[in-house]
Amino acid sequence: MEKEIVLKMKDIVKTFPGVKALDGAQLNIYKGRVMALLGENGAGKSTLIKVMTGIYQMDSGTIELRGKKVDFKSINDSQGEGIAVIHQELNLIPELSITENIFLGREITNKFGKLDSKLMDKEARFLLDKLNVKEDGKTLVKELTIGKMQMVEIAKALSQNAKIIIMDEPTDALTDSETESLFEVIRELTSEKKSIVYISHRLKEIPEICDDITIMRDGKFICEAEVKDIDEDFIIKNMVGRTLEEQFPRVEIPRGEEVLRVENLKNSYVDNISFTLHKSEILGISGLMGAGRTELVRTIYGHLKKESGHIYLEGKEINIGSAAEGVAKGIAYVSEDRKGDGLVLGMSVKENMTLSAMNFISSFFKLDKKLEKESVEDYIDKFEIKTPTMEQKIKNLSGGNQQKVAIAKALLTNPKILILDEPTRGVDVGAKKEIYDVINELKKKGMSIIIVSSEMPEILGLSDRILVIHNHKITGEFLGEDATQEKIMRCAVGGKND
Repeated sequence: MEKEIVLKMKDIVKTFPGVKALDGAQLNIYKGRVMALLGENGAGKSTLIKVMTGIYQMDSGTIELRGKKVDFKSINDSQGEGIAVIHQELNLIPELSITENIFLGREITNKFGKLDSKLMDKEARFLLDKLNVKEDGKTLVKELTIGKMQMVEIAKALSQNAKIIIMDEPTDALTDSETESLFEVIRELTSEKKSIVYISHRLKEIPEICDDITIMRDGKFICEAEVKDIDEDFIIKNMVGRTLEEQFPRVEIPRGEEVLRVENLKNSYVDNISFTLHKSEILGISGLMGAGRTELVRTIYGHLKKESGHIYLEGKEINIGSAAEGVAKGIAYVSEDRKGDGLVLGMSVKENMTLSAMNFISSFFKLDKKLEKESVEDYIDKFEIKTPTMEQKIKNLSGGNQQKVAIAKALLTNPKILILDEPTRGVDVGAKKEIYDVINELKKKGMSIIIVSSEMPEILGLSDRILVIHNHKITGEFLGEDATQEKIMRCAVGGKND
């Protein structure tokens, strides 16, 4: 059966001062199908969507909606034609109810001009039932999970009679069960002949929910394909010009002396765990969600207290009572939640990078501004952090560059051990490679590194040794060259390492 094009963007050019953001970009959206729009940060995806919806005006090119040329001058124009965008940063007001958020700015009134709350509640209930949301329409949005907030955004789009719904990184903050609920809703929407544009860096989701893909690079259209005809290697190669194998250039370095020894570590989160870590070694920690991976590393650096067991750093037993003590002893931790725990989004790149290192860039209780500036410039250069200046607010950087700043922040404390918890979460494929290069450089220089990751290729591609945790215990240990996805998964679900 031939696919029906609902919206067609062709030869779109958009230039900003000094930057050609879109250079002949193309996008086809098909009736009742999910189109994945893929590309690294900076590839032009967001700009293309903003042109489509009338936020930006294109310099040249054409947009056809249902066979007719359109040129939207505002987002109200595109909404009026049934196009809705669900942004990564959800556009809801926490203090208002679900119903109030759904109809915000489009409130229903009766013939006397007063709010028709009953009708709005009824309409909201109809939409929420469709999306399998049980919460009452009067519930405040701030009381919902992120997954439920996503559903409210979708209800809002459906209330505008949207025929084309654009979802920007919709699963970034969702649990696995919330993600599956979202996928069920997407399948339901496409069965009603609605069209979805799905923007995501999570490549494993693409075959599960998308029918077609469009790949962009450097503002240009690279290719369009049906998902059934391609694999992940095809996607990566077209997104970044590299194959999957080239993503993880393993650096072989003889490991040095033992730096960390953990013996019989125990608390509410970890059960009798023992292992070692050496100089110039990357130790990967794998396991399913809830297995105790993050809790283990947080116990090691002092955020969680141990009940029993011993931790030795460079041969000497240490007792760490807090995260600050952990930093002072030479253990740096980069959180899995960089926005919540790792970075202060309203502060600059420089301020974020030096936040934990005041003791190291001060003399006689006074900040050495020259040393601070030199240190920050050094890491911006060394890590190739893309920022106009070190005074740029961190929230304006891409996910990959934010993560590089978070790693630099940890390194400015001169640690002996660097713990990276989900180091590439929320980071696009190209930026992942740059972070892997940074990690390998640190390994070459003798850094001892622990990586906690849910991404199997990352664990297999980077680690010299891998520990697998299930139910708060170590159930497997492998050398990097001996590990396979099957072996790790067997141990991750509690099986034996044969």
